[in-house]
Amino acid sequence: MPAPPPERAWQRLAVPRGYEVQWRRLVDAALELDLGPDDLAAGGFAELAAAREWKPATVTLYSKVGRYGGLDLPLPHTPEPDPPVLDLRPLTEIRSDDPEHLRTVAWCSLALQWPATVGQFRSLRRDQVDVSGDALRISTEDGAWTVRGATAAWSAWEATRDRFPALAASSWVLPALRRGPGVDSRIGGRLSTQALQTTFAKHAANTGRHLQATALPRHREAADALAAVYLTLSYDSYRRLALATGAPPVAVRGTVRALRSVHRTSRLAG
Repeated sequence: MPAPPPERAWQRLAVPRGYEVQWRRLVDAALELDLGPDDLAAGGFAELAAAREWKPATVTLYSKVGRYGGLDLPLPHTPEPDPPVLDLRPLTEIRSDDPEHLRTVAWCSLALQWPATVGQFRSLRRDQVDVSGDALRISTEDGAWTVRGATAAWSAWEATRDRFPALAASSWVLPALRRGPGVDSRIGGRLSTQALQTTFAKHAANTGRHLQATALPRHREAADALAAVYLTLSYDSYRRLALATGAPPVAVRGTVRALRSVHRTSRLAG
């Protein structure tokens, strides 16, 4: 049997749920080159990437979308971004009044200028954070820091948690919002390191999808590229990126590597 025309071949595939927009862009790009799904699976993304001038992170995104749609595609490795050029601000923007969203936005807003480790945030207490005018003051056993630009996110998170007695009574800055599988787990309790890392990854991925869904046509490729990075962004990388943009070190971990990135970028620019 001869292969069906590319457009009909694409129509036979089910659109992956949650990735309708990205799937449409992938199909449009393939049809511009008269490629069907089998052609793309056999030849990979080299031809599409060259025609659209896609960056490696964008190729990674559409490879994943293709796999979600049933294409037998290899999963390329997402290259780690150059720290000084990655835009982290979308991760600090409030988009809803959902408690989990507000908790993570407050975390990301604090971490931009107080790039502590997951363990330090896990142990951070509310009485260690004070609002002082348009800034927050964080005081721990290791020192004191002034954090600007995070008061709006902090106030929104504090106002939301005050609506729930268990959260209002919790002493942790990032408390659990629901009971977990552990015997001692409770609402308002101290989160595990794994739970925090999972929460950040979920927030980063959701932020990327929001950027893609709301991007203007002329900004779509930039939104796709940023979303591809966000899809695999961990809190450790976020913290190192904040350090690379000039945030004061809070812990030794990751500081040397961030400084090397800054020096390398300075040499290239100079």
